[in-house]
This record gives sequence, structure tokens and C-alpha cells, in this order.
Amino acid sequence: MAACWVRLALVTVCLLPCRAQAAGKYSREKNEGTATGKGAIEFRIAKLNQVWEKAQRLQFSPVKLAELHSDLKIQEKDELNWKKLKADGLDEDGEKEAKLRRNFNVILTKYRLDGRKDAVPMDTNYLKDSMDSENDVFEDPKLEKLWNKATTSGKFNNDEVRKLRREFQHHQDKIQEYHILRETVSRNEDIYQNAISPSEAHVKEDLLHSKHAELKDKHRNVQASFERLRKLIHQGYDEDSEFSEPRVLELWDMAKRSNFTEDELDSIKEELKHFETKIEKHQHYQEQLDLSHQKLKHVETIGDKEHLSRNKEKYAMLTEKTKELGYKVKKHMQDLLARLSKGGLNHNEL
Repeated sequence: MAACWVRLALVTVCLLPCRAQAAGKYSREKNEGTATGKGAIEFRIAKLNQVWEKAQRLQFSPVKLAELHSDLKIQEKDELNWKKLKADGLDEDGEKEAKLRRNFNVILTKYRLDGRKDAVPMDTNYLKDSMDSENDVFEDPKLEKLWNKATTSGKFNNDEVRKLRREFQHHQDKIQEYHILRETVSRNEDIYQNAISPSEAHVKEDLLHSKHAELKDKHRNVQASFERLRKLIHQGYDEDSEFSEPRVLELWDMAKRSNFTEDELDSIKEELKHFETKIEKHQHYQEQLDLSHQKLKHVETIGDKEHLSRNKEKYAMLTEKTKELGYKVKKHMQDLLARLSKGGLNHNEL
């Protein structure tokens, strides 16, 4: 009888580690990505989570984190859609995969998360402060020269100067995006060429043609944007213009240059009004998020637990709302550009 109890005890001891291991493997915390206490996993793709966690470690400002989150969400959606296409054999030449890789590299470089030694957090508060300075300089010499011409012309009042500065900054962002894409394409060109066997030469040519066509589109877009700024400096703002947001003005100019009918332009104008409202709402939440962050830091120094709890709740709410609106604005902009560039709109989408 004693021998039976000994054997039972040994079996129980042996089973305990197995149960512990199973609990670790199948626990709710593991499956929901909260086993380490860091909260739910933000993205379904591992490399996107790594980028997100790195940005948090670098202590990006709340608004910049929200901007990065929007870009990563769009990247995630595109990559998940691509996986479905690949499973159905609809990306045989690898063109969509190559574009996804380029887009991901653009995100890394844009936020300086590409592993270079000069990578530093891009603090939105710093960028905003520098934008308000009268002495700030645009990186592109042609843009800086045009800006000096605008500010010394006497054509623009204070409100128009602020609006104009947003347009110039938007153009500078486009220049940066173009240069990042050009560098990425150049860096990966040899990889694509060497990775494809000689028997697939036609596929190689299609890939290279696609990459360079994308670059040309970006370059044309930058040129058109600069020409618009040059014309604006010469003529001043149209007082009858129905839009004030740079991205919306750009889309409206793009629509007017296309061969749309009057009815189609009216339909586009209505959608752009909704889009501008969405952008303004997003900008409002960005400002509120910045203020909430500053207030939260102040309350933390005071040590008032009740106020701290309330401010943390408000900050969390504003963070999520800013992320959500940022994603919607960028996705809407992406969709509008794609549809307008084709020279027509699906009016069921309006």
C-alpha cells in the first residue's frame, strides 16, 4: 500500500511541470498577447509590432505615435490583402509584394526607424514649434526661395501666411517621400535583378518597369505641387475658393485638370467637403491630445491620484480617437488619389 502511495506521488510531481507548461501555452494571456503584461498585441504582423514597440521605446510624441499607427494600420491591411491574393495565385510576378516592401521601407525611413545610427525620435511638438518660427528654413532650396518671395510680397495676411505655410510643409513632405522612395528603389534594384533567374527575364523587366513608373508618378506629382505653389504666390489666394486644407486643394486641382463633366465635378466637390471636415476633426483631436499629454505630465508631478486617474482616462480616449481618425484620413486620401488618377469616380462610393 505504501508503495502505491509513493508511485502516485511521483506521478503527481511529474505531471505538475506539464500542467504548468500547458497553462503557459494555452492560457488566455498567451493567446491574447498579454502574458508579459504589456497589453494586447497591436498588429497581426510581427514586423509591424516590432516597429511599433521601437517607436514607443524611442518615446515618440503622442501625435507622432498616432501618425505612425495610422501608417502601420494601412500597411497591415495591404499586407493581409496581399496574402489572400498570393494564396489565390494572383501575384505571380511579385509586383504587389515588391511594392509592399517599398512602402514598408518608406515608413521606416520616414520615421527614422530603419536602424541607421542617426535615427532619432521625430517629435511632433518640436516640428510644430519649428513651423511657428519666423526663421525656420525649408530643406529644399527652391522651396525656401519661393517661401522668401511669398513672405516679402505683401500679398498675404497673417491667416493666409499660416495656411500657406501648411501648403509648403505638405509639399516638403512630398519631396521627402519621393527621395525616400527613390533611395529605396535604388537600394533594392540589385536585389530584384539577382534574385530572378535568367529564364524569368520578362518578369524582371516588368518589375523594374513598375518600380520606375511609380517613381515617375511621384516625380510628376511633386512637380505639379510645386507649380501650384508658384502660381499661388503669383496670383494669391482665391477668395471664392471653397477649400483651405492643402491636401483637399491638391485633390480639387487634380480633379479640375481631368476630363470630368460638370455633374461629376459637383459630386467630387461634395466628397471633398466631407473629406476636409474629416481632416479638420483629426487636427482638432491632435491638438487636444498634445494638450492632454502636457496636462498629464503636470498632474504626475503633483501626485494627485484622483486627478491622475481622470487625466489618464482622457488621454487614453484621445489617443485612440486620434489613431482612428488618422487612419480614416490617410485611407480616404489614398482612395481619392487612386480614383482621381484614373480620371473617373465610382459614384456608388460617394
